[in-house]
Amino acid sequence: MANILIADDDPILVEILKFRLEGAGHSVTVASDGEQALEAARANLPALVVLDSMMPIISGPDVLAELKADPALRDIPVVMLTARDSEADIVAGLKGGAAEYLTKPFIPQELLVRISGLLGRS
Repeated sequence: MANILIADDDPILVEILKFRLEGAGHSVTVASDGEQALEAARANLPALVVLDSMMPIISGPDVLAELKADPALRDIPVVMLTARDSEADIVAGLKGGAAEYLTKPFIPQELLVRISGLLGRS
């Protein structure tokens, strides 16, 4: 299937996501801060990125901006998965180039369906 990058600093959530995605046949790369996320994206060119907003070193919105500014990475779909649920945050994420914006707590099966849809369009 696809290589998916999970960028989130919550180890429990990462394990849940990794279990679900690997169970669906995907390979998973994990980054626990924004800097690692950018390094992993550049090194592995994932098919999709699941990105938290509030992360150490470089925030999710800044990672998103860097991904979309890089010609080699700009076409990678990004799913923002975050506790930031204000209208301003959601609109900023989508305007910034996120393909999807889901708020925590989330429904794991919904995330898988959204990821499948994005991978089918890529």
